[in-house]
Amino acid sequence: MTMKKNLRVLFVSSELAPFAKVGGLADVSYALPRALAQAGVDVRIVVPLYRRALEHIRSGGISYHPLLDGLSVELGHRKWKFSVVETILPRTKPGVPCYFVVQPDLYDRPGIYTSAPDEHIRFCLLQWAALKICQYLSFSPHIVHANDWQTALLPLMIKTAFAWDQLFSTTKTVLSIHNIGHQGVFPASILHETGLAQVKEHFHQEQLSSGKINFLLTGILYANLIITVSPTYAREIKTPEHGVGLDPFLRARGHAVLGILNGIDEEIWNPATDQWIEQPYDENRIELKEKNKEALCRDFRISYDPKAPLFGIVSRLVWQKGFDLCIQVFPSFLATTNSRLVVLGAGEAKYEQFFRDLAIRFSDRVGFYAGFSEPLAHRIEAGADFFVMPSRYEPCGLNQMYSLRYGTLPVVHRTGGLADTVRLIRSALDPNDQGNGVVFDHFDAGGLSWALKWALQLWGSGDGMDRERFRALQRKAMRERNGWQERVQEYLRAYQMLLQ
Repeated sequence: MTMKKNLRVLFVSSELAPFAKVGGLADVSYALPRALAQAGVDVRIVVPLYRRALEHIRSGGISYHPLLDGLSVELGHRKWKFSVVETILPRTKPGVPCYFVVQPDLYDRPGIYTSAPDEHIRFCLLQWAALKICQYLSFSPHIVHANDWQTALLPLMIKTAFAWDQLFSTTKTVLSIHNIGHQGVFPASILHETGLAQVKEHFHQEQLSSGKINFLLTGILYANLIITVSPTYAREIKTPEHGVGLDPFLRARGHAVLGILNGIDEEIWNPATDQWIEQPYDENRIELKEKNKEALCRDFRISYDPKAPLFGIVSRLVWQKGFDLCIQVFPSFLATTNSRLVVLGAGEAKYEQFFRDLAIRFSDRVGFYAGFSEPLAHRIEAGADFFVMPSRYEPCGLNQMYSLRYGTLPVVHRTGGLADTVRLIRSALDPNDQGNGVVFDHFDAGGLSWALKWALQLWGSGDGMDRERFRALQRKAMRERNGWQERVQEYLRAYQMLLQ
């Protein structure tokens, strides 16, 4: 087999940008298949037709057409009928087919994920539908690539319920873990509604006996290969500290657990062509970045001072992202320096309130936007001098890579993908220094305080020679390559390893 030319991959996900996005999974589900297709792979995507996906298709004038109708799957005591519509993933050449599973009772809801009692059925149907689509289209995938707990039963399905079908006789399965904290744990009483009650003995028996089914664990047990979204996170989830109870099973899989960094879309995140920023620039015109800083201060209605460093945050405001440290550190840091801070995000009430209060206390130097705005996210990356990500844990992270692309030095906790992409700048005076940001080791107030003070050291006075030295650091950061063109080769090697 000529790998790139003839390889067939079925990619199954609960999210897909730009149709249905909650987090980074949606971006990966778009970017990885796109990069695979560019490398010559026959890749096809299966995803639910949520309400918001249909709204996006219609509002964007995206063409789609019926593909399959009258299909059904029996889950528990109900036969679920569904159909399939097809569209082409935007901005893909060659075009990547995207198959949407249509089942309004399950997917026509305000949100992508719910706390409804049929949440397990919603994603069991997705998985059964994905394999039935292959059957109806006579599409024999070499690789079925599942993502997170919502599709983690696929490896078991192929080994058991679909083992009779020669279509899948050579199929290997890959399970990507984007965040091990989300595992899909349900009462054992729902087993018959998975459609896999006849192979009950293949589920983890101790968990069944304790009254639970863990979808992600089932995928870990049966996938041929487990990929997570950074090499460091692949090591971390094998430890009790970060494994969220699944570390013994991941250690048992040994070398079948692999870490590959996510990439970024370097066409969308490109300061030279970004339509959302005030002033396009590149590493050879880094001085133009300052106009974006001035515009960003106007956006947030804070005072602009070219000699004062501007720190930016774009994030979900949740416990995982380390904002407890910000509560401890930022008030005194801002009170004792002339720094600026702009924050874009929404999440837990206590973090929103903290940044809201901070913006009131330092009204001339701190701005907060509660919510999310894609244009404003781009403007923060372009206008800030430093980008703060104090995450408690971070499987991969994308914003630090966006920041490097925009010459905005990341300030991060050494964990997961942050550890794999950001290296500490030890000296602004040494042209051979290999650093590209600020990294702190200890997740505590002292660690973040040290990182912010070191950022100020790198900034210097913000004038004269200090400004030239800082621009040299920015140019060096912008030379980093974190696009999917680099990452897709690692996926192709992983697939090839399986098939050989």
